[in-house]
Amino acid sequence: MLLKFRTGEEPGLPVGSRLFRIAGVAGRATGHVASRISRHSWVAERIRFLRAWRANPKGIGAIWPSSARLAAAMTRDITPSSGPCLELGAGTGSFTRALVARGLTSAQLTLVEMDPQFAQQLRHDFPDAYVYQGDAAKLVGVPLFADCLAGVAVCGLPLLNMPVKQQIGILRSTFAQLRPGGSMVLFTYGPRCPVRQRVLDRLGLRARRVDTVIANVPPAHVWKLTRRTAAGALHAPIE
Repeated sequence: MLLKFRTGEEPGLPVGSRLFRIAGVAGRATGHVASRISRHSWVAERIRFLRAWRANPKGIGAIWPSSARLAAAMTRDITPSSGPCLELGAGTGSFTRALVARGLTSAQLTLVEMDPQFAQQLRHDFPDAYVYQGDAAKLVGVPLFADCLAGVAVCGLPLLNMPVKQQIGILRSTFAQLRPGGSMVLFTYGPRCPVRQRVLDRLGLRARRVDTVIANVPPAHVWKLTRRTAAGALHAPIE
């Protein structure tokens, strides 16, 4: 079979080399397009975040979307066998993408997000995930999972900015959706756990710092909350 090339190509260049050169040009063009798409997605995510932050800075709680390093630290110990997974305050999907990168399928994810624009974008980006638009403090009795409870919860909510009663509602809601042995992973910008010790004691929970991410803006600390016993004390009253 004869291969013909347009006039102007190097006549002495072997056919195989010409094909590799053509493939290289096509690959670089594809790479440029992918790079532009990636930059566009990055910019679009930041624009959505800044709009939401301007509308509700206290509810967002951060000055910038969580970094890839923080997302990796938050999801480091999560595997597909940990699923299904509950994510609170999924926002722009930083942690959601990290969960998928860890091997969980979108169908294993239930994403709780109150902001309607974030919720709409999450449905677009993760069409197989269940996106629940509502209050993370009012999930007790809500059927978020079809036939089982979650094995882990990832929390992107600014608990430190919330009053104690709201924290309690979120913790009770979260552990009501977790099976025995399940854990809740969260982060904070302060050096201490965002959940007060007296709240942990009354709810029968323990907190352990598992990582510090200096490279995040601002630096963040990752905490894991678990039940002290299988039954716990999540219905104990809080003054």
